[in-house]
Amino acid sequence: MSKYAYFLGCLTPNRYPGIEAATIDLLRMFDIELDYMKGTSCCPAPGVFGSFDLETWLTVAARNISIAEEMGRDITLTCNGCFATLQEADHMLKGNRELVKLINNHLSKVGRQYKGTVNVVHVIEILYNEIGPEKIRDRVVQPLDGIKVACHYGCHFLKPSSVRQKGNPENPTMLEELVEAVGATPVEYKDKKMCCGAGGGVRAGKIDVALEMTRKKLDAMIEAGADCITTPCVFCQFQFDQGQTEINNKLGVEKYKVPVVFITQLIGLALGISPRRMGLHRHRIPVKPVLDKIFH
Repeated sequence: MSKYAYFLGCLTPNRYPGIEAATIDLLRMFDIELDYMKGTSCCPAPGVFGSFDLETWLTVAARNISIAEEMGRDITLTCNGCFATLQEADHMLKGNRELVKLINNHLSKVGRQYKGTVNVVHVIEILYNEIGPEKIRDRVVQPLDGIKVACHYGCHFLKPSSVRQKGNPENPTMLEELVEAVGATPVEYKDKKMCCGAGGGVRAGKIDVALEMTRKKLDAMIEAGADCITTPCVFCQFQFDQGQTEINNKLGVEKYKVPVVFITQLIGLALGISPRRMGLHRHRIPVKPVLDKIFH
């Protein structure tokens, strides 16, 4: 059995606790346990916070990493933003002893120290590299036959590629291979690697711009015949799920209603985890059309 320290972040427990349940239950089926990191703060957000005050951003991130170091476990998470911050902060610190001294001087004031003894691993890396599509395929009890899925990676998982080191960021296949392992069909669509619209503070600062970017992606997904969207990022999930209701409100009609199913929820459906346990009934855009197609 392997164990990871689970960095929940802000959005997963507050907006989509079903993702938290699905992720814990799914990994447990493969003898992988997640333990909560007690005392963590916001990661903090990679784009806006780090751009304004890199030293404070790095200090807060290093404090969060130090909690996992005390637990003696690598970190995993379900948000690309948290992944970007913690993985990039760890990458910067492990390559710069002088920077570690500076940050540890700050951390000493709260009784903490960054040591560089753990790694930051996105949950999709556990699913793809540690478990693998073949083992997942072997555990399928409810194949998602006939379900067409639009895969959205999100920006921070793949780039900057020199830091993330996930291979070619322009032609990723991890999500598609996991989708195929559970019997569903990934669909190609225009501007697949474009941002969902939420990142970089755009949602907070320019909501109309953010929703227009989301609408363009949705139009491309709908044109490709997607039954649902899947993503490994809870913030992207929020933008697509909540964003569709906001776009519909602006239009005055219910034009957009593509269900959004997080990657651990999608795999969980095929492996027999209850939709209610995974909180699918709480999504803003009803997932019922997808469930009806699976369990018809």
